[in-house]
Amino acid sequence: MSSSRREFLCQGSVVLAGTTLASWSWAAAPSGAAVDPNAPAAAAGTLTIGGDLKVSRLGFGAMRITGEGVWGEPRDANEALAVLRRVVELGTNFIDTADAYGPYISERLIKEALYPYPPGLLIATKGGQVRPRREEWLPDGRPRHLRAACEASLARLKLERIDLYQLHRPDPQVPFEDSIGELAKLQKEGKIRHIGVSNVSVDQLAKASALVKVVSVQNRYNVVDRDADDVLAVCEREQIAFLPWAPLAQGAQKNAAPDKRLVALGSIAKARHIDMNQANLAWLLARSPVILPIPGTSRVAHLEDNVGAAKIKLTPEEMAQIG
Repeated sequence: MSSSRREFLCQGSVVLAGTTLASWSWAAAPSGAAVDPNAPAAAAGTLTIGGDLKVSRLGFGAMRITGEGVWGEPRDANEALAVLRRVVELGTNFIDTADAYGPYISERLIKEALYPYPPGLLIATKGGQVRPRREEWLPDGRPRHLRAACEASLARLKLERIDLYQLHRPDPQVPFEDSIGELAKLQKEGKIRHIGVSNVSVDQLAKASALVKVVSVQNRYNVVDRDADDVLAVCEREQIAFLPWAPLAQGAQKNAAPDKRLVALGSIAKARHIDMNQANLAWLLARSPVILPIPGTSRVAHLEDNVGAAKIKLTPEEMAQIG
């Protein structure tokens, strides 16, 4: 058990599987209020999305609360609901999901666990990817599909407006401008507050930004996989939130010959007596002020360990050691 989790378990002011929130929870905060500095997740700092939505810089990705392979119902529905409630208790007020997760099940579980939503909670979802079966993730950027997907997400989440709606993936069979253009229409109609994009190149981000105000980008990024460095640089310049998916570099950790950067991070983790997930998240938080990690899990214990990364500050010397 990590030291951070022991601290959380000793707090004793929350009910893991219920709806009772600690005194610093978002349920007690007025809409638009700053992140409570006493909440564990607040140690990561804050990020303002779209100029008006202040969130903790350590979010939660709700992909893993579904079944195996991000398909079907969770193995333990009560634990999935407890995870979502614990997310809010720990002061995380940014939850990322998608209609493709389950499919549809992640959004439904969020509503079941947290509706009526506490003030200040930002639920971001995505559309534009379909799941005919467990093994398939197929892009569908047709304007007609995006409109139907957005409206269905509104109904499942029981929202009148989605604060952040993201195009899940560009569809090579549909002009990118047509997909973004439909999101612009939905925004004008009041169904979307802010627009984000996911799995995009620098050129695609520029095309989207020419049509709408893009407030977030969600690309694969971690200490080993840095192919999106060029996209991150644009986000830094334009003050666009960057949401790295696969933030824990779990695939790379299983390699027989691990990347030297991961080895260096492991040495730092050992010296600091923290686990590798915490070390990976701490690296992302130190890498750029526009990065908002969204680690996911289906277990309360893992969630608490991940949030423990909020207070871990890597030094410039440690960042240089990692490279």
